[in-house]
Formats: sequence, structure tokens, C-alpha cells
Amino acid sequence: MVQVGARLPRSPSDSHPLTSRLIVIISIARILLFATFMTVAACIPVLVRDWEVSAAGAGSIVSAMFVSYAVSLFALSWTADHVGAKRTVLVSSLAAAASSAVFGLWARDYWSALVLYALVGLCQGGVYTPLVMLFSENARADRRGTAMGWLIGSTSIGYAGSLALSGAGIAIGGWQAAFLLTGSLPVVGAVLLIWSLRNVPNRIHPRHDDSGLVRQLGHNRDARLLVGGYVAHNWELLGLWSWTPTLVAASFAMAGATTSIASQSSAYVAAAMHVIGAFAALLVGGLSDRLGRRTVLLGMAAIAAALSLSIGWLVALPPWIISCFALIYYFFALGDSPVLTTALAERVDPASLGAILAVRSLLGFGAGAVAPIAVGGIIDVLRTGGHGETLVWGAGFVVLGCGGLLATLLAYRLAR
Repeated sequence: MVQVGARLPRSPSDSHPLTSRLIVIISIARILLFATFMTVAACIPVLVRDWEVSAAGAGSIVSAMFVSYAVSLFALSWTADHVGAKRTVLVSSLAAAASSAVFGLWARDYWSALVLYALVGLCQGGVYTPLVMLFSENARADRRGTAMGWLIGSTSIGYAGSLALSGAGIAIGGWQAAFLLTGSLPVVGAVLLIWSLRNVPNRIHPRHDDSGLVRQLGHNRDARLLVGGYVAHNWELLGLWSWTPTLVAASFAMAGATTSIASQSSAYVAAAMHVIGAFAALLVGGLSDRLGRRTVLLGMAAIAAALSLSIGWLVALPPWIISCFALIYYFFALGDSPVLTTALAERVDPASLGAILAVRSLLGFGAGAVAPIAVGGIIDVLRTGGHGETLVWGAGFVVLGCGGLLATLLAYRLAR
């Protein structure tokens, strides 16, 4: 029997495989653990009214959580190299459950929500990148892309579920019920995740001369290309995530819908995007097991780039066409996420994977944070100049297409 914390060489993943059943259970656990992720975003209209805060003030609560989450991804990924991925996942899941419950029970005004929601983000990072490491170590090699697809897909379903549960909570008892409902479910998720990992070993890989972030990125060309591809991918993905619902709303408004109807319609499309994203992650991850990582990355990135470069110019088309186009767009833009992650995990030294994932998360989320601002800046400049909506939205999304084109080029340069 492997002792927890034992230092082992990288053994074949088939010797301790994550079965299909366990992968599904872990994915369900992650959906529950992410129940609080979109709670405040869903509650902003009622928080502005009940707490008498500005929209910017309410948005700052969400921003605080995302900043903390980025810090958490970086710190816990790095930590997993030294204490083991499983141990990091277990500690993070317990902390995420406890912080979510505290948020649900005691966040009752702006300042308490700001602090407690930031704490939720600070505890969440260990149920993502360290789980990537755990899947890389224990999933069968010929099913690794599929396993990563389940992992990434459960994140999208978690976001959609958080929005839906928050809406149900608001309908039942306002923001208080939404906080309590979404804050309690991560406890169930943590218990389920800990149970599912009970027989999975905690590996701490021995370090050697080629280990370490600097040596891996300095001497491993594919690692550099895949990290760069992830940064370009995040630029496109987080930018479209922020602006595609507004593009859809603009299309409805141009067709004569009221602002309220346009906003509601775009919200439905945004929720559907998350569901489509989960399906894309699962399908494309499995496809990469059969066709190869590079082939799938190249195809998905190229199609996503083409969609980025074209969707904004179609804003004057009937709203249902733009809505369908947006769902197809999100499918291809998100679909390469599990493939990028799987390819990186397979091509770097396992003793350095956590550090590389840490830097990748920091650079990727940094680029993703800038992209919506860049698109908004282009839109503001063109509107101030009196240009029409077609040019405004077309040029805005071309900014995201630049990231897609770079991701395509980097995928093309990967070793065959």
C-alpha cells in the first residue's frame, strides 16, 4: 500500500486509475463546491436595493472574490508540488466548504460580504489545478483527455448551477435565502470529494536536474508554447464571456426589444453558454484522446478565432441567429480548455507541474482580466466617434480574435 506523502517516481497512471465512476462523482462534488461562485453576481440587483450600495460597490465584492481566487490558484498549485496534489485538494475542499458556510450564515452587509466572499475565493483554488495534477497522475493515459473534459465541464456546470440556485433562493427569500442555499452545498461537495479520493495515493514526485519552473520553461519548448496558448486562449475566452451577452442584448435592442427584454434574453443565452461549455469540454477532451492533442488544439483554436473575427459584424442580423452563433462560438472557444491542460500535464516534468500551472493561471487570468477592458475601450472610442453598431461590435470582437489567432499559431508550432 502506498503511504500518504510517500515520495514516488512517476508511475504509470494505469496502476492507480481513476475509474469513470469516480471521475463522475468528483465532477458532481466540484459542481457543489462551486455553488457560491456566482452568488453575488446573481444577487447584485437586490443587494444594491437592500444594502443601499452602488452598482460599483456591489461589483467590487465579486472582484474581491476573483482576485482572491487567482491568488489561491497560484499559491495552491505551487504548494501541491511539495506536499502532494491529493493533500492539497483535501485541505482546500474543507476550507472551501467552511468559508462558504460562514459566508452564507454571516454575510449580511457590504463589508462582511466583501471580506467573507474574498475568503471563499482564497479557499477554492485547490479544487482546480491540484485536481488537474491528480487526474494527470491517476487517469488512464488513453482516457486522460476525457477525464480532463469532465473536470473542466464540471466547472461550467458549477457556474450555471450557482446562477440557477441563487435565482431560486432570491425567489424564495431574497438574497438571504440565496446566500444560505448556495453556502451550504459546498459542505456536501467537500464530503463527497473526500470520500471519492479515499483510495487515491498522495504522490510527491522526486526532483532532479531538469526539475524546476525555470529549467522546464527554459528547456521545454512545448511547455512554453502551451502556456502561451493558454494565455491567448484566456484572452479570447474571458473577453467573450464578458461581452457576448451584451452583444446579444444589443442585437435584441436593434430588433426593437425593450432594454428589460433584451437584458433578460441575453441572460438566458449566457446561462445556455455555460451548459454548452460543459458539453464542449467533455466532447473535445474525449476527441483529443482519439485524434491527438495538437490536431484538436489547432482545429478548435482556428475555428474560435474565425468566429471571434466575424461575430461582431453580424450584430444587425435577427437576434435568434446571433444567439445561436454565440452558442457555437462558446463551444469552440471553451472546447480546447481540457486539451490545453491535458497536453501540458503530459509534456512537463511531474515534479514541476504545480509550479507551471501556478504561473499559467497567473498569466492566463491576468490576460483574461485585461481583455474585457480592451474590448470596452474599442467600443467606447468608436461610439464616441459616432460610428455605427456594426463597426463598433465588429472591431470590438476582432480584439478577441487576435488572441485566437495567436493560440492557433502556437498550436501549429507544437511538436507533432
